[in-house]
Amino acid sequence: MNVDMYDFELPESLIAQTPLLDRSASKLLTLNKENGETSHELFGNIIDHLKPGDTLVLNDTKVIPARLFGVKEDTGAKAEVLLLKNLSGDRWEALVKPGKKLKTGSVIVFGEGQLKAVIEDEGEMGARTLSFSYKGIFQEILDALGQMPLPPYIKEKLEDKERYQTVYAKHEGSAAAPTAGLHFTEKLLEDITRKGIDIAFITLHVGLGTFRPMSVERVEDHVMHEEYYMISQETADLLNQTKKRGGRVVAVGTTSCRTLETVGSQHQGMPLAESSGWTDIFIYPGYKFQVVDALITNFHLPKSTLVMLVSALAGRDHIMSAYQEAVEQEYRFFSFGDAMFIY
Repeated sequence: MNVDMYDFELPESLIAQTPLLDRSASKLLTLNKENGETSHELFGNIIDHLKPGDTLVLNDTKVIPARLFGVKEDTGAKAEVLLLKNLSGDRWEALVKPGKKLKTGSVIVFGEGQLKAVIEDEGEMGARTLSFSYKGIFQEILDALGQMPLPPYIKEKLEDKERYQTVYAKHEGSAAAPTAGLHFTEKLLEDITRKGIDIAFITLHVGLGTFRPMSVERVEDHVMHEEYYMISQETADLLNQTKKRGGRVVAVGTTSCRTLETVGSQHQGMPLAESSGWTDIFIYPGYKFQVVDALITNFHLPKSTLVMLVSALAGRDHIMSAYQEAVEQEYRFFSFGDAMFIY
């Protein structure tokens, strides 16, 4: 299967640079995965598409201020670090700029010297293993010196850091937000609960996979980067009950979807059980979903693994047709963009 099958024209003007002031004021495109029928409305109306007995699954990961700007200790040259994954203690996997000048043994200094990093090792796709030294509490220093790790296509600085967090963010560890969840307000979630729809939480810490482009011609040759996930027994029990009563499991975001399908594959479907670990699941057309019935997601970039995931759920032709509608009606794409409900 060729990657170019998932290409489409996307005007740069449709890649959203800033979040909407009202989280639930985004546009919503609904797509029936069986017949390809679509509708266009506001995201606040998502409650009308959820049924009593359904369970909404949210990824409660929290983004850390993972982008650090410093200088090389020996030359004073500027250096940038994006923290991706805590390996152990004060050792982190990270991306660095400029990669050609930041080699093993290089020392980077941040702030007034409160934080230093030594590059221990060089990995794939420009990744580095860094060992940090500091005085005080690492998280407090990171909060003071770090910036939110917005995707590179966003040029404007985000004044309110919390706008790149979901209202239910809890467990710190992500290098990017699970952006489908950015549309939800606390009030909307309360209204959803009152309607008789359960809410369950999983955790997947978003890492290098989000920043890694497709660099192969054949879809099957792409390898996803591992990301840490966790699902509690409480969530597993709730999802098992949902399926038993005939309700739908509605994943909010591709990260929730990938976590649920990872656990589902471990159990050959239902019932699920408590699980945690690392996942590199890559979902593309031909994949048979074992847990997820419906998906709330943003609009993704051409030739991305995420376009392939939604194509696996709804069919490539339905997705490409719906995306064409979204472009024609000037939907906002990607992290701060509009939403899609595939059911």
